[in-house]
Amino acid sequence: MDENYFELRREKARQIYDSQRRIYSPFFKEEIILNSDGFHHLQHSVRTERNKNEQLLKFTLLPLGLHILRTATTLQEYRKFLSPVGEAAPRDGSIRMKLIEWWGFIAIFTEQEIKIKVIVRKVGDGNIHFWSVMPYSHIRHGKQKLFTEGIEDE
Repeated sequence: MDENYFELRREKARQIYDSQRRIYSPFFKEEIILNSDGFHHLQHSVRTERNKNEQLLKFTLLPLGLHILRTATTLQEYRKFLSPVGEAAPRDGSIRMKLIEWWGFIAIFTEQEIKIKVIVRKVGDGNIHFWSVMPYSHIRHGKQKLFTEGIEDE
């Protein structure tokens, strides 16, 4: 992969992300925060840096994901659970637990022929913030299969 191309795409995604630090959500009827955690998660999974192709895909989908957050009024996915947050306490090695919630919004973009999922999350009593964007299903041979015929039979 051309490193210059990758850097240009990352910088463009960073500019899009940084230009709007808050997005009003009609679903939540409040603002979703675009903080450094969300942009970091576009580049890294929980344990390691994502490969360059996966990062490029997420950078490319970012504007569509932000559009979903601005317009979504229906929730498609939700989950929550207690999770360790932060570093272990030096005194006893304990790790503080917090409730983490994730919401998933899905939309089809017919012009681009792609189905996108965007995730926001909330840690404890914090703000709801952007977490990730991804294709809703696998992309094969550079395309995602969207059914335009026969759906009434399903």
